[in-house]
Amino acid sequence: MHHTTEKKQAGNELREYSIGEVSKKVDLSQKTIRDYEKMGLIKPMRLLRTNNRIFSDFEIEQIRQISRLIHNEGFTLPCIRRLLQLAPCWNIFDCEVKERCPAYEYPNKPCYEVRKVRGTLCGGACENCSIYINRSTKKQKVLEGPRQIAN
Repeated sequence: MHHTTEKKQAGNELREYSIGEVSKKVDLSQKTIRDYEKMGLIKPMRLLRTNNRIFSDFEIEQIRQISRLIHNEGFTLPCIRRLLQLAPCWNIFDCEVKERCPAYEYPNKPCYEVRKVRGTLCGGACENCSIYINRSTKKQKVLEGPRQIAN
């Protein structure tokens, strides 16, 4: 069964896709897409009545980029999660409009914080974004010196 719907949002067409449609679009198995969700890399919407996953073009682009980082760049899933906590969104997702986006002006601030104050050019909801999902609640050092072992 296909579930593709179109909605109007601020004058733009907003398409929604089932996991089967997304699987074909991104050339990944449905299991891999579900694994990305379990790992906290994506957060698709759910239909209230059936709890089926619904994906927008925003989530599809995130899936494509995560897949590219794994298959073309050699990143592991834990590496990607850490990258999402440390690197600017425009760098991870290869943003085409980064020079015009306020998030680009503040590379040391997470895009979801910049969005609250200045807005961003990102078309997706922060709650569905890999960067927001993987935000770190406590600041951690990327590299630490050797541990001291007591004798």
